Amino acid sequence: MPMDEQVKVAAVQYTSTPDVAHTLERALALGERAVKDGAQLIVFPECFAHLGPGNSKLGVAEDLPPKGEPGPIMTQCIAFARAHQVELVLGGFWERSPEPTRVHNTSVHVGADGQVRATYRKMHLYDVDLPDGTHLRESDTQIPGDTPVVTDTVAGRLGMTICYDVRFPELYRKLVEQGAELLSVPAAFTLTTGKDHWHALLRARAIESQCYVIAAAQEGNHFGRRQSYGHALICDPWGTVLAECGDGEGVAIARVDPAVLRRVRTAIPCLQHRRIRS
Repeated sequence: MPMDEQVKVAAVQYTSTPDVAHTLERALALGERAVKDGAQLIVFPECFAHLGPGNSKLGVAEDLPPKGEPGPIMTQCIAFARAHQVELVLGGFWERSPEPTRVHNTSVHVGADGQVRATYRKMHLYDVDLPDGTHLRESDTQIPGDTPVVTDTVAGRLGMTICYDVRFPELYRKLVEQGAELLSVPAAFTLTTGKDHWHALLRARAIESQCYVIAAAQEGNHFGRRQSYGHALICDPWGTVLAECGDGEGVAIARVDPAVLRRVRTAIPCLQHRRIRS
């Protein structure tokens, strides 16, 4: 990105279900809305094409290039990126793994040319028993990744994370060390935790990392008792929320401004003052 060029980015919000065709249709329709509003980088939420019970994800998992040929989900997303000349971050893609009973939860950066530029496999898996009676065991059907990933986008150097990762600041510090200027946090945050922690965690990661944060979100009821909090948002390196979705489907759009990034990092040079380093 040229030193002073501002770029519009988007964080998308909707409700994924076990119905892949319907979910992907809604996702790409909102992607088109973001394109019409001038977004050059669009971040979709975790479980962007499918969110269903138990091991249902195994039936829709696909290989990713260069490991294999793209399947029907990835093929549609590649075609969308090429047709609209827009970069995508597919928040959480069910990627086939060597294990027959588990997959990777993978965030995929697709360039405007349709090429897969980077993939990040979710490192921290959400195994919890929530006060509302919700029991989640991601490790039953997912294999964690082990590598932080930063990729070059039209809006700057992007550190890729997924949902529960947001509770582990050491990952974000590593991404900043690798040159991250903005951070993607596609999520399917539960209603129980989201109402208390979503905004606080995202603003904290932005402030301490001095990066823009683009947090796409699932919202509403997906199946059974599974509900997501929503409130997709974009905040700047000062921690100011620039755009946020309300209830229902939506798109949050804001400008990434390199001048703001430089100004914040100059005014409070905490990244230079660190005493403890990995």
